[in-house]
Amino acid sequence: MDPTVPSKAQLDARGLFCPMPILKASELLGSLGRGGQLEVLADDPAAPSDFVAFAKRTGNPLLANEEKDGFYRFVLEHK
Repeated sequence: MDPTVPSKAQLDARGLFCPMPILKASELLGSLGRGGQLEVLADDPAAPSDFVAFAKRTGNPLLANEEKDGFYRFVLEHK
């Protein structure tokens, strides 16, 4: 992977509960190049507050935070 080219990845964390969505997202986000984006799908009711806190704590911007069709969708950017 060329570290100068932002990459994209998706994580389907539906069916996983705290802290697994954050742990898996953190691991995958760290493997992306700077500017890479990670889309996470989750259905844990705690996920919205968890991902807001994770983005704030790590400095990785939360580009999307939405609920649709019974699950949540988040997009994080790797800084």
